[in-house]
Amino acid sequence: MSAPDRPPTGDAAGALMEFLSPPGAMILIRLDRVEGSAPREAGTTMIVRENDLYGTIGGGFAEHDAIAHARALIAGRETARERVTILGPDSGQCCGGRLTLSFTPVSESLARDLIEEARATEEANRPVMIFGAGHVGKAIARALAPLPLRVTVVETRSDELEDLPANIRPLLAALPEAALSELPSGAAVLILTHDHALDFLIAREALLRDDLAYVGMIGSATKRASFAGHWKREGGAPERLDRLTLPIGGSAVKDKRPAVIAALVAAELLRLPPFEKA
Repeated sequence: MSAPDRPPTGDAAGALMEFLSPPGAMILIRLDRVEGSAPREAGTTMIVRENDLYGTIGGGFAEHDAIAHARALIAGRETARERVTILGPDSGQCCGGRLTLSFTPVSESLARDLIEEARATEEANRPVMIFGAGHVGKAIARALAPLPLRVTVVETRSDELEDLPANIRPLLAALPEAALSELPSGAAVLILTHDHALDFLIAREALLRDDLAYVGMIGSATKRASFAGHWKREGGAPERLDRLTLPIGGSAVKDKRPAVIAALVAAELLRLPPFEKA
């Protein structure tokens, strides 16, 4: 198989492209149908090589059995292109579901289709714009990198944009608040710059929009009160202020380590209603 015509980009589509590029037999396993409870939903896929894997259909017995069957197909010991697996006591599982799996050799055309499908899936992910790449901003970027989100980190300081995960887009901006204009409806905004005045400016511009799914700012009850006073003096509508999440991550967990805040923020973003790309 020849290599796809676009180089890896560091995102999921790029990682898939890299996996598919070396020559060698591969089998695509797809969960065509799921009845009852199961670890993954219908449409989930993984790719099996003789000595490598990409993706997961949920682990456990079903995946182990599917991998073995795919490798038997590669080796010519099996011919069946479909299998039904029951997740019951006989397989050491208690989900009770019934899985119908298909096994398809990966051709050049299928490889291209899979890469384009991965790109389309990524384009449909919710955009998240993080303002500020200090300790917490970087921790959040790292936490969000493997999630189904499209993340941009905006900074006024070029050195702070170094060492971000490969699939995080860095954006150096003299006027960070101007970057809000590129966000589509349903996007999320996280504000944690090194300057409270800049935080307030970005938050003000974000709250003037009615279509963002989430506007969050790092801080405390005191910072929220300070921003509320600023908002009132600027003539901001009280109902818009209600849309500001401050502090991000909530107050139930008192641990303020960046990685902990990042985990809590990731959970907040994943609880948002589904993103619908216009």
